[in-house]
Amino acid sequence: MKKTTALLILSLGSLAFLLVGCNTFRGIGQDVQKVGEKIEGSAKKK
Repeated sequence: MKKTTALLILSLGSLAFLLVGCNTFRGIGQDVQKVGEKIEGSAKKK
């Protein structure tokens, strides 16, 4: 019983860590995309 509970807690903790990591990388991707769009917009104006 203790082994199963420990495994469940470890699994849930790992899942939570992965989900937070995905959101972080998604946010970085969106920031980079916005910077690229601004650079592209500046280049088109010239």
